[in-house]
Amino acid sequence: MESHKTEAAPLDLASPPRRGLLERLFKFSLHGTTVRTELIAGLTTFITMAYIIFVNPNIMADAGIDHGAAFVATCIAAALGCLLMGLYANWPVGLAPGMGLNAFFTYTVVGTMGYSWQTALGAVFISGVLFMVLTLSRVREWLLNSIPVSLRHAMGAGVGLFLGVIGLKTSGLIVASSATLIKLGSLHQAGPLLSALCFLMIAVLSYHRVFGAILISIVTVTLIGWGLGIVQYGGVFSLPPSLAPTWMAMDIAGVFNVSMISVVLAFLFVHMFDTAGTLMGVAQRAGLVQADGRIDNLSRALKADSASSVFGAMVGVPPVTSYVESAAGVAAGGRTGLTAVTVGLLFIAAMFFAPLAGMIPAYATAGALIYVAMLMMSGMAHINWDDATDSIPAIVTAIMMPLTFSVADGIALGFITYVALKAGTGKWKEISLSLWVLCVIFIAKFVFL
Repeated sequence: MESHKTEAAPLDLASPPRRGLLERLFKFSLHGTTVRTELIAGLTTFITMAYIIFVNPNIMADAGIDHGAAFVATCIAAALGCLLMGLYANWPVGLAPGMGLNAFFTYTVVGTMGYSWQTALGAVFISGVLFMVLTLSRVREWLLNSIPVSLRHAMGAGVGLFLGVIGLKTSGLIVASSATLIKLGSLHQAGPLLSALCFLMIAVLSYHRVFGAILISIVTVTLIGWGLGIVQYGGVFSLPPSLAPTWMAMDIAGVFNVSMISVVLAFLFVHMFDTAGTLMGVAQRAGLVQADGRIDNLSRALKADSASSVFGAMVGVPPVTSYVESAAGVAAGGRTGLTAVTVGLLFIAAMFFAPLAGMIPAYATAGALIYVAMLMMSGMAHINWDDATDSIPAIVTAIMMPLTFSVADGIALGFITYVALKAGTGKWKEISLSLWVLCVIFIAKFVFL
């Protein structure tokens, strides 16, 4: 009987198809996205936050920093932050010098308190290092959880009000008055009118969800000013200005002064709560939250954000933070770090547009400041208005920031008011240990300084 042998199938010695470098880095298939989608999302995020390229150098120049160096420092700090967020945390989040924090840097620490911008950069560096330390430890969760929710929202809203007053002042829409402290500026001048036009354009275009509403409005108002002969054309492209005036110019030794404690704490608190809120909000929209509530790579994202502030201080900018405008890129399909990397590369390319940035007048950027300020005030909607021991400290925090022209003083007065009201109404259990400590520090600041 003839035996039949079954031949074994030949072995396939070919290696499995290798995944591309980008796939290994960003895991597109896991997040259900493509390279094309991520690039479009990155461009979307960049256009929505590109206004910082024009706004931040103008604010930094008011502190005495060379405008060209501030422009390059803004681009480099934003690029480094975005690349770190994209490559290390794989998050679709853009970073740049924080709005509100830059105003506090210039108009309070330098303008009102009289410190040099080098010392202010030193405070930014120290606060960034502290943020990194907190991020690497469990102290961050303890501190975040121990600060009342009402005060967290009030800090963001207060910074918005502070930014709004600066925008109104810069535009000339409000001016000093010996009789009433402030009053409406002259509406017969081009500056205030163009600022108001810029603000209204941004609001209308944003309502209609027009892509790049802020950038379009700033450029349009600048072109109108050019047509009126009050803006001088300086070209579009050039080699980047020198970074030498701000590179490693921070004065760390000057920060070791008792009066600087509140400044460092203000930078730290506002940055930390703003970052936490932005990252968690973007994580929800990007589908990075797991069923059990865990957020993918949240710790890495916080580390990338805090490290970016340290690097930012080295090149010469206020705290670098995650931008809520990143939600625009997420809405366009961004799900991975390639979105952030794209934003970073576009910030590097923007360094070659220094003449264009130098043309943007203060009244154009002032309109953007006013609009961003109003967006930041939305946090007041989350305050418990039925409990006066929550709402009153929140109001004090938000209102006193612009009225004292100091984010640090607004935070200090709000915290003291919170502890006093909770203690005075018998709600001792709602006062955490960290609040008691901070309250004592802030009272000591007002008494002895």
